[in-house]
Amino acid sequence: MKAICVDDEVLLARRAAALCSKLPEIDGAEPFTRAADALSWLSEHEAELALLDIDMPDISGIELAEKIKQEYPKIKIIFLTAYPQFAVDAFRLHASGYLLKPIDPEALASEVAYALSDRTAEKQPSVKVKTFGGFDVFAKGNMVSFHLAKSKELLALLVDRKGLSLSRAEAFSILWEDRLYDRPMQKQFDVIIRSMRDTLREYGIDAIFEMKNGRLRIRPEMIECDMYRFFEGDADAFNAYRGEYMNAYPWAVLSESDLSRRRMYMTGH
Repeated sequence: MKAICVDDEVLLARRAAALCSKLPEIDGAEPFTRAADALSWLSEHEAELALLDIDMPDISGIELAEKIKQEYPKIKIIFLTAYPQFAVDAFRLHASGYLLKPIDPEALASEVAYALSDRTAEKQPSVKVKTFGGFDVFAKGNMVSFHLAKSKELLALLVDRKGLSLSRAEAFSILWEDRLYDRPMQKQFDVIIRSMRDTLREYGIDAIFEMKNGRLRIRPEMIECDMYRFFEGDADAFNAYRGEYMNAYPWAVLSESDLSRRRMYMTGH
């Protein structure tokens, strides 16, 4: 689990992050002194916990918490402040914790444990992906409708890569073989990525997508996919393959060849 720590005083932000990183529930913590930098980081990374100073010059911790909750409602918020009078506003936002400075490590550990106490073991979302024939995604039995066809194709490409990450440039070169990855197309591709992410979020399945350091991937362990089951030796998936794989996308022909060769090897024809 990742955490962010936002405090306009750099030493306090770093200390909060260092204390968080020592807790067993947290895999790593990122310190920030500016709210804008924290929000920018969250747009490309995932976090489950945010420790926020309340009294900051550019934007208050209360306002920052409102922005975070609006975009990432599952993130738990713990406020850090030297001013106890802010407690009412903090809990109005359903904050999970409230700590007074200076931070006491034991108190922080207790607040983090409480904030995450309702977190159950992560369950696989009800996401099913069909790749044999055409490509479609289903969330809890409902077909996912993408706003942009290229966003759907981008997700198809990431599914095809089985969890391997692609840089923006690599993904672009596959989806647009004949186009130059210049500044206008970079901006257009950013729109495609945001649209795909927004669509997944609308259906509550955005956890299957990960973007870190500009590299894109899906989490194959979080989806049920006929192609994945085929290569795992699942008999039903093996019998469901009829020689067509993501037939709307020219770049999918390589994986289609792999599927066909495996089927021929197993059946002898």
